[in-house]
Amino acid sequence: MRFKVVLEPSVDGDYAVHVPALRGCHTQRETIEEALENAKDAMVTYLLTAEELAKAEKYT
Repeated sequence: MRFKVVLEPSVDGDYAVHVPALRGCHTQRETIEEALENAKDAMVTYLLTAEELAKAEKYT
């Protein structure tokens, strides 16, 4: 699965990344590489959490 990510320099000199398709999925790090790596982790966590919540709702 692929998602568009938006990478922008922040006012702190870091890099901010957000994923428009995953509301609230964003991260920020000092380098572009770190920011993109964190974005991957954030997307995985977001999707796993959404899956767990969907399963929990199914059984309540």
